Amino acid sequence: MISHPSRHCTVELQALPSRIGQVRRIVSAQLRYWHLDTLIDRAALGVTELLTNVHQHAQPDKMCTVEIELLLDRLMVSVHDHDPRLPEVGDADTLATCGRGLAMVAAVSESWGVRPDGESGKVVWFTLPTPVGVRAEVGVGAACPPRRVVREASRGVLAEVERTVDAGV
Repeated sequence: MISHPSRHCTVELQALPSRIGQVRRIVSAQLRYWHLDTLIDRAALGVTELLTNVHQHAQPDKMCTVEIELLLDRLMVSVHDHDPRLPEVGDADTLATCGRGLAMVAAVSESWGVRPDGESGKVVWFTLPTPVGVRAEVGVGAACPPRRVVREASRGVLAEVERTVDAGV
């Protein structure tokens, strides 16, 4: 029995400035599809900040995975990269033009955090509360919608959209 059905969207990409705008549009479109228009601005800002951090700091490469997951009462947004170093929140001046990304994520989200991901890598995540009407739509007993996976091809083109049905196992 599925007690907490969920919805997923995953985007794999190289965190380059040209890709960040594309991922913002993908996240925005997915949230519109889930009727979460009120969360678009905060989710897009948060994912932009996390991807910018990957672009600026992650080593040995800029490959990462963005995952958005609609749970019963919140939207979870996470970025997985291959750099095991955990980010540090700095004391940036309020007028600074850099160094405030995680502080901005904290300001627009319900909660946020970071955790190691295996032996090499980490996940930085944040959550946003969902509107009450959406909670009812995703409630207990609802059918699981399809999982959506978007992968970036080696030439930098979003080439493949794969739909699978989560069997609830």
